[in-house]
Amino acid sequence: MPAELVLIVALVAFLLGVLVAVTYARSHAVDAAEASAEPGLAGELLESHVAEGDRLDAGVVDLLDVGVLRINPDLNVVSFNPAAARMLRLDPRATGRRSLMETFVDHRVEDAARAAASQGSAALEVTVSDHEERRIAIRIRRAAGGQLWLMLEDVTELRRLQRIRSEFIDNLSHELRTPLTTIRLLSETLRQDLERADVPPRIHERTGKIEVEIGHLVQMVNELLDLSRIEGGATELHFDNVNLADVIHGAVERLRTFADRQGVQLTTEVPAEATQRVWGDEERLGQLLINLLHNAVKFSGEGSTVTVAVRELDGQMAVEVRDQGVGIPRADIDRVFERFYKVDKSRQRGQGGTGLGLAIARHIAEGHGGRIWVESVEGRGSVFTFTMPLAETPG
Repeated sequence: MPAELVLIVALVAFLLGVLVAVTYARSHAVDAAEASAEPGLAGELLESHVAEGDRLDAGVVDLLDVGVLRINPDLNVVSFNPAAARMLRLDPRATGRRSLMETFVDHRVEDAARAAASQGSAALEVTVSDHEERRIAIRIRRAAGGQLWLMLEDVTELRRLQRIRSEFIDNLSHELRTPLTTIRLLSETLRQDLERADVPPRIHERTGKIEVEIGHLVQMVNELLDLSRIEGGATELHFDNVNLADVIHGAVERLRTFADRQGVQLTTEVPAEATQRVWGDEERLGQLLINLLHNAVKFSGEGSTVTVAVRELDGQMAVEVRDQGVGIPRADIDRVFERFYKVDKSRQRGQGGTGLGLAIARHIAEGHGGRIWVESVEGRGSVFTFTMPLAETPG
């Protein structure tokens, strides 16, 4: 019976939804653990004091949990605090100076120190091994008299938690893809069979809802896997000279059907100079724009317009996605690019969403050396803007 098939497909889709919900819960739990493992503000405050040329009190430095080393222009360690001694297994009673190479046994630290001596600052992460491997984040700042200050923070636990989250999401996403694809094919076949059968209208309605919800689950799994790969560094950007106008028109056409279904008009404002090329990954730039367009259409009312505009800004090309939708409350603007963050579920007009699209967009923009931000007035719409570096002109 068709009704029985509908029930079976709906039940399987529900169980998959429960699995995805577990993914969310596990990811949030790891996020909370990461927050407790994040380096504190002490390192940032210390770094700002050094950058501003403030004198550092030795007694205060010794009390910090942040490792601090003072380096002379010859790249020899002049002094270090107890936290640095613990991280690097240094003898606090030792006298005499030792080189950076002796201290870290990693030439990259010396290279970074030389870069900081000429450019003012540098940062890197290294692995320190004794009885166990530990990841140490190092920030280097140039001070008065040619001295350098190294701030060390142990990020071993943070990196472990990030790896756990990435592996968990990656494995679960792979496991969910196959059954989701099967269910999607079954639901499409069921809908086609029901179109030729004499069944009540409510059966057609229910099969349509099943297809919509399966589509949401597929989107959720794909975005979870995508974000996991991006954050884990598994996704490489393939840079080339990209025609920005082509990317914009391609993204708009891909979203045209969805926009028409929502009763939203898509328009572009692409001046002639936008045909000049930007330096980026064409596929990822298209994904970034599609995420912004999809978000804009989803939160726009019927009869409204979503516009993609291009302008030059500070030597880069800036792309704007403007909508006339519900807007974003002021209190939420700073958080919209966070993973899993949703402004208000009641504002989604039944379209669903993962809270990952804007987080992926931010990673793509920053991976290109650009930035992304939003300006919004609640009840009047939003403008999402991202920048891309221009490609170098031959000759």
